[in-house]
Amino acid sequence: MITFFIALAVLILGYFIYGKFVEKVFGVDPQRATPATTMADGVDYVPMKPWRIFLIQFLNIAGVGPIIGAIMGAQFGTASFLWIVLGSIFAGAVHDYLSGMISLRDKGASLPEIHGTYLGNGAKQIMRVFTVLLMILVGVVFVNTPATLLNAHFTPEWNKYIWVIIILAYYLIATLLPIDKVIGKVYPIFGILLLGMAVAIFIAFLIYKPEIPELWSGLQNRHPNAAHNPIFPMMFISIACGAISGFHATQSPLMARCMVNEKQGRPIFYGAMITEGVVALIWAAAAAYFFGPDSVVDVTGKSGAAIVGVIANTWFTPVIAVITILGVISAAVTSGDTALRSARLIIADFTHFDQKPIKNRLIIAIPMFAVTALILVYSLADAKGFDVIWRYFAWANQVLATITLWAITVYLAKNKGKAWYFITLIPALFMTMVTGCFLFVAEKEGLGTLMPRSVGYGIGAAITLLALLLFIVWKKKNKAVKEL
Repeated sequence: MITFFIALAVLILGYFIYGKFVEKVFGVDPQRATPATTMADGVDYVPMKPWRIFLIQFLNIAGVGPIIGAIMGAQFGTASFLWIVLGSIFAGAVHDYLSGMISLRDKGASLPEIHGTYLGNGAKQIMRVFTVLLMILVGVVFVNTPATLLNAHFTPEWNKYIWVIIILAYYLIATLLPIDKVIGKVYPIFGILLLGMAVAIFIAFLIYKPEIPELWSGLQNRHPNAAHNPIFPMMFISIACGAISGFHATQSPLMARCMVNEKQGRPIFYGAMITEGVVALIWAAAAAYFFGPDSVVDVTGKSGAAIVGVIANTWFTPVIAVITILGVISAAVTSGDTALRSARLIIADFTHFDQKPIKNRLIIAIPMFAVTALILVYSLADAKGFDVIWRYFAWANQVLATITLWAITVYLAKNKGKAWYFITLIPALFMTMVTGCFLFVAEKEGLGTLMPRSVGYGIGAAITLLALLLFIVWKKKNKAVKEL
C-alpha cells in the first residue's frame, strides 16, 4: 500500500504547489466584480457561499466517473495510479481551473462560447451542437446507471422504467428551478455523503490492509483481456473523470455564475478536481485488490457497478454498504441533472433566449428532454444499447477535454507573457494523441480493429503533429499581427 499513500500525498501536494503556480499564471484579481454580482437574475446568476459552491462543483463533475471509471481503469494495473495522480494535477485540474476562470472573466460564458472566442466561429458552431449532444448523452448515462443500481439493490421487483421516470422527472425540476432552490440545498448533503463514502473505504484499507499492487511491481498491462485492451489509449479513456474530463468544463460556468471573488477559483475548480482524483485513487486501489490474486471474491466479468456492490458488501456492515451504494447513486444523479441544466444554458446562450421567465426555460427544456427520453428508450431496449451509449459518451467526453485544452492554450498564448501556454499545450498534445489513437486502435463491437494497431498509432501521431503545426502557424501569424 506504499504506492497508494505516496500517490495520495502527491495529489494533495499538487493542489498546494502546482495549483498555486497555475493560479499565479492566470493572475487573479480579488477586486474585479464577478457576474454573480453584476448580472444577478435569481435563476442562474446567484451569489452563494464558497463552501457550498465547492460541494456543488465537486458533485457536478464527479458523477460515476471517479468510481466506475476508476474501477474499470484499475484492471490495467498500477499504471492507473500514475494516470490518476499525474492526470489530475497537470491536466484535469488545470483544465477545470482555467476554463472556469476564463468563463468567470467572460460573464459566465458557456463552454462553446469560449471555444468560439479562441478557436474561431466555425469551432463555436460545431462545439455548440457537439457539447449539447454530449450533455444529453451524460443525462442518459446518469439516468440509466442510478436506475439500474436502485432497481438491483432496493426494488428488484419493480420495472426499471419506474426509476427512469422518477429520475428523469427530478432532472426536469432541477433543470428548470433557480440553482439555489434545489441544487444549492441538496448537493452539499450529497457531497458530504460521497466524501464520507471515500473516507469509509480509506478506513477499510487501514483495517483490512489489502494487498494493493505497488508501482515497483511493474507497469505491465494486468487487464484480463489485455490483448484486446492496450493501456494506451484504452486506460486513458476508461478512467476519464478521475483524471481529466471535458464534461467538467461544461459545469464550471454554472459555478462561475455564483462566485463573488476570483480568489475562490483555486479551491472551487482546481480543488474539486484534486478531490475527485483522491476519490478515484481510493476506488482504483480498492478495485486493484479485488482484481488481484488475493481477493476473497471473484469479480471476473463483473461490471463496474457490480464491483461497487462487492466492495461495499465485503468490507462494510449492511448499513454502511447501503450508504456506500447510495453515495454512488447520488454521484450519478447529481451529474445528470446539471448536465441537462448546462445544455439548457448553452442553448440559451447561443439563441440569446432570456432564461428568467420559466416559460422560456420550458421552451428549451421540453424538446431537449424528449430527445433524452428517446435515446434512453434505445439504451434500455437493447442489452448492448447502453454499452454503445457509454462508449460514445466516454470518447466524446475526452474529445471535448482536448478541444478545451487547445482553446485554453490559445488564451494563454494571447494573454499571458513568456511561454506559460506550455502548461496546457503539453496536456493538449497528449490528449489529442489519446483521442486520435482511440478511433483507430480500439476494437469495434464484433469487428475488431479497423486496421493494424501500428497503423492506428501512426495515424494518431500524425493527427497530433498536425494539431501542433497548426498551433505553431497560428502563433506566428498572431505574433506578426501584434508587431504591425
